[in-house]
Amino acid sequence: MVFSSLFFVCFFFVVWLLVYNSMSTIRGKNIVLLTFSMIFYAWGGAQYLILLVGMTFAAWFCARKIEWYRDTSLRIVFFILSCVVLVGLLCVFKYTGFLLEGFQFVFGIPKKIPEIVLPIGISFYTFQLLSYVADVYRKEVEAQKNFWVLLLYASLFHQCVAGPIVRYSTVAMELEHRRARMNEVAEGAWRFSAGLAKKAILANGCALIADTFLPLDGAALERIPIFAVWIGILGYTLQIYLDFSAYSDMAIGMGLMVGLHYQENFNYPYVAGSVQEFWRRWHISLSSFFRDYVYIPLGGSRNGELKTIRNLFIVWALTGLWHGAAWNYVVWGLYFFCFLVMERVWKKYNFRLPPVVRNIYTLLVVAFGWVLFRFTDFSNVAIAVKGMFGLNGNGFSNLESKIFFQNHCFLLLISIVGCTPFVAMLRRQFRHVGRVWEGRPGRILYMAGALIPIVLLILSVMALVGNSYNPFLYFQF
Repeated sequence: MVFSSLFFVCFFFVVWLLVYNSMSTIRGKNIVLLTFSMIFYAWGGAQYLILLVGMTFAAWFCARKIEWYRDTSLRIVFFILSCVVLVGLLCVFKYTGFLLEGFQFVFGIPKKIPEIVLPIGISFYTFQLLSYVADVYRKEVEAQKNFWVLLLYASLFHQCVAGPIVRYSTVAMELEHRRARMNEVAEGAWRFSAGLAKKAILANGCALIADTFLPLDGAALERIPIFAVWIGILGYTLQIYLDFSAYSDMAIGMGLMVGLHYQENFNYPYVAGSVQEFWRRWHISLSSFFRDYVYIPLGGSRNGELKTIRNLFIVWALTGLWHGAAWNYVVWGLYFFCFLVMERVWKKYNFRLPPVVRNIYTLLVVAFGWVLFRFTDFSNVAIAVKGMFGLNGNGFSNLESKIFFQNHCFLLLISIVGCTPFVAMLRRQFRHVGRVWEGRPGRILYMAGALIPIVLLILSVMALVGNSYNPFLYFQF
């Protein structure tokens, strides 16, 4: 089950809100939230609930022991034990096939690699549990005495699909004591609706462009003209941001509706003026996790330049692996590592570029990085790169690509605008004017603002029902 499915939007989400709000006590609300979270996880295979509950129990047990033995050497034993269990299980389910493929390539065994289904959300709840145990070990939070509360924290269905990675310290108080205020419920409805529209209309539309002009099949990719390859890369660059940020918007919105405050996960990364700034704005919860629990414990930038580069190398190799069990993800992570090291050298020698040039440079670096991210087969990466410069004998353009672009250019334009702070700025101005104006004009603006989430929901459901309907397609300049 995904947030952008009709079943979730029209049934699961609605029933959850109705049942949740029928409860008068926080205990009752937590039981409803935990029950629906369990159903959400069980949707992809009820057997994986055992994994989620077991990993949560391991974290709960070890954290209690760490706190109990906080002034003895045994605390580190339980900390290491928790890391071995949590990381070990993540590796078994996510990386067994990847490791066996490497072993098969080198030694020729095993003959057959078993297919292991990746449980939904395992990367996110594993990192959340790891951060919880680490924070207890560092005496930054108290160990949760109630196992069911920790299970609720680990299993919150809002953020299990694509984040954000929620720190226990962020929601510890709210898990047991919270109240959803009306203004936050309204803001949550806006964020959920905007996220759903971003996914169902913009991201899915851009995915169609990427699949057409940047196909995964090497033979088809080789025939795509230069102009179309670049449009395909643009479509995929827009799609991947709109897709990931849409799920974060929906998660944050659902959290606000019930009084939970999750951290922002994306801050318009495509306006960044450097790769370093891009990663401060992209998947913020993941970047901060690796910074706080890997980079800084390794020494950060405190022990000289060589060790700093070593620490960055480890972090970015792990960042690549976290995104997927394939070598292209590792190369993708190390690709950004190279640019981050290069920017450190630029900064050291005070090398500066004009702001516009910096933004163009960042966008080109990131866009090429998404080419590495898209293709697990490196031969297809080579075909795509050659196609960008016409080295496949593919020509500059053709009639089919021109017509397709004309039919989708309005969608691309709206998607580009959606990747900037323009809509948020416009909404702030809209609300400000609505508050300032007295009488009928102010009331009309207020009502119009309240109707926007409803309109977005209707358009999104229409897009999901029609599967091809999109209000921004087939507009031509």
